[in-house]
Amino acid sequence: MDLSNLKPAKGSVKTNKRLGRGQGSGRGGTSTRGHKGAKSRSGYSRKIGFEGGQMPLYRRVPKSGFKNINRIEYSGINVDVLQRLAESKGLTAIDPTILYENGLLGKRDLLKVLGRGELKAKIEVKAHAFSSKAIQAIESVGGTATKIER
Repeated sequence: MDLSNLKPAKGSVKTNKRLGRGQGSGRGGTSTRGHKGAKSRSGYSRKIGFEGGQMPLYRRVPKSGFKNINRIEYSGINVDVLQRLAESKGLTAIDPTILYENGLLGKRDLLKVLGRGELKAKIEVKAHAFSSKAIQAIESVGGTATKIER
């Protein structure tokens, strides 16, 4: 076996149709496009959403609302989740990288700490945003809530 006798697998290489090469080829004349109409012309491309002349779905359905392009999306994590993590891993400081390593946050997610649950451990928490209830819960047990930039 050497480079001089390498071949592609049987059936993996197909010969392409040779269109418009005369009547004798079997694909001359209309070149497998049928007779007349837009689809037989060169440069034809159907519009996205075209439904054969019927009013397309994107025009039949009414539109409402808008999407704010300046919205900042946070991933919320509650205080009770931080408590569980601190207990199981024996942590005194929690930040987005620790939460990412433990599968609780995406790599580029912004973190907002929310106030559900009870916090018993004294933890130093760093996050992009805090709810007022979360700050109160963290500071009531002697911990610190530090806001970090995006």
